[in-house]
Amino acid sequence: MRKLLSAAAVTMIIGTGALADDGAVDSNGPMPGDLGRIMEEWECVQGLETPGYFRSMNGAEVADSMRSQAYPCASFLGDWDGENDVYAWRGDGEYQGVLFMNNRRPGELYLTGGNNPPAQGVVPPGPWVAKVDATTGKEIWRTVLENGNVSGAWVGAANLNILPDGNIPIAFGNHLVKIDGDTGRILMHIDLPADAPPEGSNFKHLTISPDGMLVVKNQTRATPCNIQGTLAVFQCPGGAAASPGSTLHVIDPETFDIVASASVPENAVTPHTITTHDGKIVIYTATIASFYRFVWDPEAQTLTRDADWAVADYLDVGQTSGDAPGILGDWVVVQVNGLPTKKAASSLVAINQSDASRITRVYPFGTDLPTGVSWAPPKAAVDVENSMVFSADLLMKKIGAVDLDQETGEMTVVWTRDAATSALQALYGPADKRVLGTAQADPNATIEALSQTSAPTYKMQAIWLDARTGKLLAESDLLEPMSFNTLLSPGFGGRFYYMDEKGFTVLQPMPKKP
Repeated sequence: MRKLLSAAAVTMIIGTGALADDGAVDSNGPMPGDLGRIMEEWECVQGLETPGYFRSMNGAEVADSMRSQAYPCASFLGDWDGENDVYAWRGDGEYQGVLFMNNRRPGELYLTGGNNPPAQGVVPPGPWVAKVDATTGKEIWRTVLENGNVSGAWVGAANLNILPDGNIPIAFGNHLVKIDGDTGRILMHIDLPADAPPEGSNFKHLTISPDGMLVVKNQTRATPCNIQGTLAVFQCPGGAAASPGSTLHVIDPETFDIVASASVPENAVTPHTITTHDGKIVIYTATIASFYRFVWDPEAQTLTRDADWAVADYLDVGQTSGDAPGILGDWVVVQVNGLPTKKAASSLVAINQSDASRITRVYPFGTDLPTGVSWAPPKAAVDVENSMVFSADLLMKKIGAVDLDQETGEMTVVWTRDAATSALQALYGPADKRVLGTAQADPNATIEALSQTSAPTYKMQAIWLDARTGKLLAESDLLEPMSFNTLLSPGFGGRFYYMDEKGFTVLQPMPKKP
């Protein structure tokens, strides 16, 4: 195992009218990206199989229904062996709480935000969806979907996805809407029933099944409670253990008819994952206590919990809920300690899809708690082609990678790196030259600062690593903290989008000029 502590010499070149702290040359304007690459990337994504989603660089908020966070057509334009600069341009406009970014066609960019409110007090309007210019960040339209100050609703995070027809389905609170991707007009709306009371339900999670059906699931919070934001799931009195179970719905994207529903016994605070196994469409979801599989049968129009596949012991003693699962061959892989704990270190758990009794686990950063606490809110990224899984623990201040043997499920640590991140990890480029991108906190940030659930006071920086070795390829200067539990999203032409509380910055790594 290799432990990486040092960084390569890289600089940040700012493009917002001001020089970087080190006096780097101002890029003096928005960056169009590598135009030749844009056409190549567009052709590349047209060759991908993306059932249920628009074929684009990033038509789903985490790449696909299996939530792999892998983008094989994205380009890292930096040097793998030498030094790199990272050019930056601050996008025009104010986009409070921007959380996810999707592409449609080159030049088009869609954002969702307004869904990361303070825990108490006046909340910003949102969630909203906006279409902006992918180069300048200038807003084209914005559709505001909620104002919690008026409705009194619990406002939490919302996912962003694009249907094959170019329109956008988005679930929030107890609502589902479809938005015209060209105009921002609301085309359809339905109320979503839930086992939880309305004030304790947020249908944050929307994923599209391989047969094109929408599958939505809610997070819940204990009630009564007036705490806002997604993290209310563990901040409300009684915590997650006092919250009701979640609800799953399968919904026709054309008619918005609720075709089938199922109850989840406990609160599933993190997103579900959909794949096909043994000819069946299966939905995996981790809860605060167990791990479940549901089967969606399009012919019978039924959604049932698979009684033969349930894992009540996927957590070790002291561990907390799993994050969203990933799929690697015949294995479902989940990062645990999605909620903070002082009782146990985080681990990766692999469960066999064919035999739920076959479970393996690895502690990428050891079983001790040198900082006294573990919290791993980012889900693990999964590289199917290279049989690798990527882990991060915010409060253990670690990022790492493991190999997974697809025959046995055994996991072996490949590398770890000292870095604290609340960001997801994303994978870019072809299998033989894959880059891992994320954002790390200022190394001087304290555990107390990293534990904040309100707007962080520390800075963060985007980093690009060789996914196989963990070698640092490029890093940005310190920026405003990235939005909680989002990712360094790839765009066309070698550009990346870094989203924060007030908007986003476009980043482009390039070889350092002589």
